[in-house]
Amino acid sequence: MTYRWTTPDRLELRPHRSLPRRGFAGVIGLFFVLILVPLTAMLGTMVLWGLLPFAMIALGALWWGLERSYRDGDILEVLAIEDPEVTLTRTNPDRSVQEWRCNGHWVRVSKHDTGGPVPHYVTLNGNGREVEIGAFLSGDERKALYGELASRMRELR
Repeated sequence: MTYRWTTPDRLELRPHRSLPRRGFAGVIGLFFVLILVPLTAMLGTMVLWGLLPFAMIALGALWWGLERSYRDGDILEVLAIEDPEVTLTRTNPDRSVQEWRCNGHWVRVSKHDTGGPVPHYVTLNGNGREVEIGAFLSGDERKALYGELASRMRELR
């Protein structure tokens, strides 16, 4: 699961990382080695100097793409349930912070099976606002999250 209760009153949600940093280094290293295989056949020829820039551009593009993926997925959502207040804080990839607060008695958890940006879209309603939570989770994780949040909010009331 890419979300976990760190304490009974604090839930942290992060996007799933299928490629950890150690794997990132392995992918870059493997790509570099594999791109050298055809280049070794060109050693001592002028063709090598024509192919080398394209090989390095491809390596740089792979590096940039994976780094960009890491940056875009650097999201943290924290749901803090402190009687009587519920706070949802979202830290975006650009380090901006969004915060939503509501009295826990009035918080409603909703799951939109269709019609949302993703299937089984989970939202919190209260204080005249509806905010999403865990939109980056998989469908099964959002279903499980909905069940856990709904029962936790019932307990809070």
